[in-house]
Amino acid sequence: MSTHRLAAERPTVTSTHQAVRHVVILLLTPLLMCLGMGMAYLGAFHAPHAHGLKVAVVGTSPRHQVPAQTIEDKAGDALDVTTVPDRAAAQRQIMDRDLVGAYVPSAEHPELLIAKANSDTSATAAQAVFTTVAGKQGAPLRVTDLSRLADGDPTGQGLFFLLVALSIGSYASVAAISAGGAALGTGIRAAIGLGTSLVVSVMGTVLAGPVFHLADHHLLGLWGMSWLYSAGILTIGIALHTFLKRWTTLALMVLFVMLNFTSSGGILQPALQNGFFGALHAFWNGAGFVEGARSLLYFDSAGFAGHILTLVAGLLLLAAAAVAERHAAPAPAATPPASMGQDTADEAAEEEMGEAVAV
Repeated sequence: MSTHRLAAERPTVTSTHQAVRHVVILLLTPLLMCLGMGMAYLGAFHAPHAHGLKVAVVGTSPRHQVPAQTIEDKAGDALDVTTVPDRAAAQRQIMDRDLVGAYVPSAEHPELLIAKANSDTSATAAQAVFTTVAGKQGAPLRVTDLSRLADGDPTGQGLFFLLVALSIGSYASVAAISAGGAALGTGIRAAIGLGTSLVVSVMGTVLAGPVFHLADHHLLGLWGMSWLYSAGILTIGIALHTFLKRWTTLALMVLFVMLNFTSSGGILQPALQNGFFGALHAFWNGAGFVEGARSLLYFDSAGFAGHILTLVAGLLLLAAAAVAERHAAPAPAATPPASMGQDTADEAAEEEMGEAVAV
């Protein structure tokens, strides 16, 4: 009787072990996400400090060069201080996004020129420095913002949150396409991804324009950038799934959330971050989208072409995935043992659930 009871209990114990194993494996993804998000966001934003913040003093005579050098000496590596010949040159360099701010000395009415649309936090850092300088002269500082932000985006940070919406819609769609279209070829999945990115970009542009008024002009250009950005994430994700399978969602979280949002410049620009995230800003696609959108909307497209180039990285990776799938040698269809079929089904279900964890 006890032998029969033990035999009856074994399948239950085995199935319990399998269920626990599946849960533990699935938990790896959210736990790694928790660790990664904490390290990325706290590492990027917890202690902003200026280094190499580009500002200028207007005037090239010795009486202007001396205070410029004095400011730089006291600030250390926090500021990169130069001089420009006149106010017009300062305005031009600010609107070309080569300077964060320019200080116009005056005994009675010192002035700071900034462009908040370039970065509100960078402009605030420059304002703090030169408020102190003007205060030592006993004169109030007048701050002139050369840019005009949209009515619905008074801080200029709305483009960052548009980036968040586009990114989540795109990488979450990769999980759906990969899980539901595993039997489809790379070309078909890429076509579905392109159509999906079109929908994501239209939704983002409508939210940014008519709904929340983050942008009140150049909506067609913003839509084009949004489509290119979303398509880039989808093509990279679809390509990566060929190689990473169930770990694709985690990889996309690392690429397009942990490293992407933190290096985009939407909250803090490189001059206010540590070297790691500042270096990523130079070529990461989120930075390309945010800085390109700023250039398009507020700075007469200054530097726009360079930012666009960072948004097309997915095409080469997608081509590599297509080649890999084409050269993969499919094994002849054979009838597997019943136990093997069950294991394969369990693994497939586990992979699909794993891909859906972060959606």
